[in-house]
Amino acid sequence: MTLPSLTPSTGFSLAAVFSWGTSDFLGGYGSRRANAFVLTAIAHLSGLLLMAGVALASHSPFPSSTAVAWALMGGLSGGGALAIFYRALATGRMGLTAPVAAVLGAAIPTAFGMFREGLPQTAQVVGFVLAATGIWLISRTEDNSPSEGIGMAVLAGIGFAGFYLCIKQAGDGSAFWIAATSKVASFTLTGLIVVIGHSIRKIDRRGITLGVLAGCLDIIGSVLFIRASQTGRLDAAVVLSSLYPAVTVLLACFILREHFTRWKALGMVAALLAVPMIAWR
Repeated sequence: MTLPSLTPSTGFSLAAVFSWGTSDFLGGYGSRRANAFVLTAIAHLSGLLLMAGVALASHSPFPSSTAVAWALMGGLSGGGALAIFYRALATGRMGLTAPVAAVLGAAIPTAFGMFREGLPQTAQVVGFVLAATGIWLISRTEDNSPSEGIGMAVLAGIGFAGFYLCIKQAGDGSAFWIAATSKVASFTLTGLIVVIGHSIRKIDRRGITLGVLAGCLDIIGSVLFIRASQTGRLDAAVVLSSLYPAVTVLLACFILREHFTRWKALGMVAALLAVPMIAWR
């Protein structure tokens, strides 16, 4: 039996996991000390400036008007979702709200991808089930503590699904420009919310720093996901990329000392087993 090879799409997806997982931890932690929408606006602006600079420096061709339109719609959906998600992370437990948003955000585009591209191989389907089980176990709580932030995490998951679908529809244009264009819409949306809410000063220097770091890592993850969706199946790219809560939970465990149960450990194992199954070709 031959071992599954690491396709370009798989490599991009796994890199996105670490980038998005770290970004969400920084954003969620920063939102505990600052207004979530202010921090998110800073994150979107930082990501926009970074990726626009990279696109210009690399002389990447600007995408078509159709791709730009899809990228802007994806930015609106993902930008609003990220602000809600940061708020959910700030009000609830990171180890619970992050996986909820990830599961819902992955389920919708995965179903869409299977409908458009046909069912994947059996091994990949098993991998999808393992990944979903892993994220579910990671999110499982051991007590009857209130689930603060779950409602917002659900809304965020729907928004993330919209981002995935719109970015796929943006086509095979420059990943740098597609990501940067999406951040134009994201920053405009969250910036308006901040101005209307008169909350522009509700953040300190440390919050600004965390927002900048989170924004840069978030857009790097977006570029990696765009490349994953351009070089492989949408469902596989989405499911693999949606394993990012594992990184968020591990950081919350080691840095914030959040409780790490045996169920979460089992979920991590399931997620790790899912990777080679989804990468099967």
